[in-house]
This record gives sequence, structure tokens and C-alpha cells, in this order.
Amino acid sequence: MSKTTTKGGCPQSPEEFPLKTGAEIVVDTLIEQGVDTMFGYLGGVVLPLFDKLYDAPINFIIPRHEQGGCHMADGYARATGKVGVIIATSGPGACNLITGIANAMMDSVPMVALTGQVRTDLIGNDAFQEADTTGITRPITKHNMIVKDVKDLQPAIREAFYIAKTGRPGPVLIDIPVDVSLAKCRETPLTGISLPGYKLQQSGHSRQIKIAAATINKSEKPVLYVGGGVITANASEELRTFAKKANLPVTMTLMALGAYDQTQAESLDMLGMHGSAYANYAVQESDLLIAVGARFDDRVTGKLKTFAPNAKIIHIDIDPSSISKNVHVDIPVVGDAKFILAELTKEIEYRPRKDWFDKIAEWKSKYPFKYDTASANIKPQYVIEQIWEATKDNAIIVTGVGQHQMWTAQFYKQTKPRHFITSGGLGTMGFGLPAAIGAQVACPDALVIDIDGDSSFNMTMNELCTAVQYELPIKVCILNNGYMGMVRQWQELFYGKRYSKSSLRNPEFAAVAEAFGAVGITVDKKNDVKTAIAKMLAEKRPCLVDFRVEREENVWPMVPTGKSLHEMDGLSIFESMS
Repeated sequence: MSKTTTKGGCPQSPEEFPLKTGAEIVVDTLIEQGVDTMFGYLGGVVLPLFDKLYDAPINFIIPRHEQGGCHMADGYARATGKVGVIIATSGPGACNLITGIANAMMDSVPMVALTGQVRTDLIGNDAFQEADTTGITRPITKHNMIVKDVKDLQPAIREAFYIAKTGRPGPVLIDIPVDVSLAKCRETPLTGISLPGYKLQQSGHSRQIKIAAATINKSEKPVLYVGGGVITANASEELRTFAKKANLPVTMTLMALGAYDQTQAESLDMLGMHGSAYANYAVQESDLLIAVGARFDDRVTGKLKTFAPNAKIIHIDIDPSSISKNVHVDIPVVGDAKFILAELTKEIEYRPRKDWFDKIAEWKSKYPFKYDTASANIKPQYVIEQIWEATKDNAIIVTGVGQHQMWTAQFYKQTKPRHFITSGGLGTMGFGLPAAIGAQVACPDALVIDIDGDSSFNMTMNELCTAVQYELPIKVCILNNGYMGMVRQWQELFYGKRYSKSSLRNPEFAAVAEAFGAVGITVDKKNDVKTAIAKMLAEKRPCLVDFRVEREENVWPMVPTGKSLHEMDGLSIFESMS
């Protein structure tokens, strides 16, 4: 918790602080909260804030669109674990943040959004560029507020950062009328934050932890089901220690990839709709499912009534509202995953479980992720495999949303937390490029690669200009099939191949990249894939590679909507490739 500001060893009273404008207070408080990087776009009612940012020791990135800036703040937060900060003006500027804020909310990303607002005397009068920002964003923020008195501004910002990063993280929005930015008051001392009704359970109940440990020790066929909350809690090391000591097979959600090293034998990779057959079968046959930082999303569970039908369920989560929300839980443990996993590790015993691991090995042998390696065409899976071979353990991988996202999850093995950044809950097309920019800003010395789809990339490709302006050497690999790929796959499987409006005309992406000032490469031959990747990795400027891949390749396996987790389509295709 924060401490009282002191002067000469004594508490400093508010009267001793100089008078400052609201804009000055905002900037000072951001610095006080440790903010050194921000994203945002200018506009009339936020000009007082931007004027004070002119001399501030804050690295500021201007996107080409507010949505892109919000995704940049999101990518920055995921890569670092810090709070991402985005600023936008009133009306259309604030409204352009909506998708990015909702994306952060669904994936529990800590973010503070500062939006400008018209003067307080104009609110409700349909003034120029007025929108009810707090009303619009209430369902997609962890907390939001409009500050109508400059005296409330500094406490509001401090509370926003506290709420955004504690408990289950999420976005918090503060709406600031322009007259509040211009009004003056004295800063207030930095004191501890106390929010009635916002109480955090960190340690977990000791009795529940002991019951969970005893249940794990007795289980014959357990599965450790890991969600993105483990990465959010910075609990990957505790998770790995726990899994090794208990000798547990580990499956991860899309958001958790990298929490456990996928190159280890215990890894079952991703589960769910496009997860591995061996993970799905293991979950369905397990006698104990140990969920940590996961929320039993519908893309994971399939048909709820038949999900893990023989298993008791332990659920460890910091958010009590997630417990038994979708699936009945037998042993709930509410608290911080980092602490609880460490406590569980003290209580558990190693068990060999040879029969169980032999069964899993049999599934792994029979149903590995596969594709037609003999094809003369460029298979998207092949491109991802080659990126993995060239960069393993040394890249932050970011994706857009669609088929390319699922292939990346299947064929690029993650070994470290915070090295896989993707849009999970909201499934936001266009997320990849701006999020990669945010990750590169956060980790300037890292290799950052956006593996994107053509339709997803089209939505925010103007942000390539941002990468060029700030000399960010991101790499963009477009798996270009000329379709909205996942939509086309569903149209093929469920709508009789009636490809209604899912085929789009793309620009020459390499030429677009060159026009923006980046490097552009086009690859339409399989033999040129490795060479193009090597050239891309050697580039110091932003570089885009347009891979012209097999147009109607599908993502397998697939659990159709309404089916049980073990009822996967595509396994016969795997078997025919054996």
C-alpha cells in the first residue's frame, strides 16, 4: 500500500502543496503511479493534458486510430504486467476506445483509460463531441467514473490504478471534463487506499487448500487445467514447481500458453474447440480437474452437461464470482494463484500415475497436430513451424484473431509466460498489429512477431505507420488466404460451402508496407519460406512478409458448437495422414 508523503520527516499537509491545474495533477499523479509510457490521440478537450505532457518524462506513442492505441496499451500491459494507459478525447475519440476496452475487460488486462469530456455545464446538452462515456463503458470496465470537481481528480486516478491492477485485473476509465483539467487545487498527500466493498482475498482458506491437496494426492487420473490468471498473477514458476512435484499432466487455455513449458512431456498443450485431441480426451476421462486462474469459457468446455463427466473439480481463482459460474465446483479456493500454488506444493505428494501417463502418451502418438506436409502449396502450419524453428525461445508472438491464431496456438510451442499475446474472450480482429507495437514499446530489445491473417490485418494495418514513425522493428507475418478464414471454414462445414461475402480483395501488402516506410516481402512459393523468414529476422526496420498460403485449409481438430469435448471433427483426417 502507499505511504503518506513526508517533508523533513513530518507528514506534509495539503496546505503545503502548491496550487496546480487539474491537467498538472493528472500528469503528476501518473508519474507518481510509475507510468513511464502512454498511448493516446489528441483532441480539443484533452489539449490541457497534452500541453502538460509536453515536458513530462513519459514516453508517448501516438497511434493512427484510438482503437489501435487502446490495443497498444493492452499489448504493453500483457508484455510487462504493468498497467497500460490510454488517453482519448471526448465523443468520437472516447467511443473509438470501446472495442479495446472491452477486449481488455474480457481478458483481465490492467488498463487505465483517461477520456476528455465537454465542460461540466454542457454535459447532457448534446454539446459538440459529447458522448456519455461512463454510461457507454459501464458494462465493459471494472470501474469507471466522471470527475466533476478538480479536488476529486487525484484520488480518482490513484483509485483507478489500484483497482485496475489488483484482484482480477481489468480496465478502469476516468472521464475528465475540460474545465476540471483547467481548474486549480492543491495536490493531496499520498495515503493508503481504502475502498468499502472492494476487499481482496489473497491467501486462500487454509482448510480448503488442505482439502484440495488431499484430493490431488488420492487422484488416479488428474489434469491440471491452467488459465490466463496464472500469467496475470506472475505464478508460472509456482505452477511449474507444483505440477512437477505432483506429477500432473498440464493443459492450458489460449490465454495461458507459456505458463507451462509446452516442450515438456507433461504438457497437453491447449484444450478446447481447436485444442489438442489428447488434452480433450484427458479432460473427459479425468477423475480430478484442477483449474487454476481459468473461467471455464465455452470454447474450452464444449457441451457443459458432458464436460469432464467423471471428475471432481478444484477451482483456484482470485475472483469469487467465477466460482461455479459456468461449471459446478466441488472444492473452491478463492485467492491469489501465486500464493495458493506455493501452499499447495507444501501439501502434495509425488505419485507416478504410470497407467494414466501411458494412456496420454497413446493419445499423443495417435493424434498429434498434423497437416499435409507433402503439399506443394504453402501450408499456413508450415510457415508457423518455420517461424518456430527460426526463433524458438527468443520471440514474443502476437496474433490477430481467426484461423492463423489457432494454428499459431497449435504449432508454435510457448515456453515462457508473457511471450504469447492474443485476444481471447472478445476475439478482436485487428488486435495483432497494434498489440505487437505495444509489446515492442514495452520490450524494445525483444524480437516481436505479429502472426496475422489478411482480414484481421486489414482492420488496423494503418498502425504500421506508427511502427515506422517510432522505429519499432516489429515483424508481421500475414497468412494470406484471401478469405475471412474462420468464417469461411464455418461456411464450408455448416453452410454447404456457400461462401457468402467471406472472400475479400486484398491490397498488395508488401507494397503497402513499402509505402508506409517498412520493408515488404511477398512469398508465393514453398521453397522461399525459410529464406523470407531469415531476411525478415535480419531486418532492423519494421518488416512485413505476405505469405500466400493454401486458400481453403481448415483448422483441425474442431469441437462443433453444442458438441461434447471428445466429439471432435477432423481426427479421421489426422489418421489418414499417419
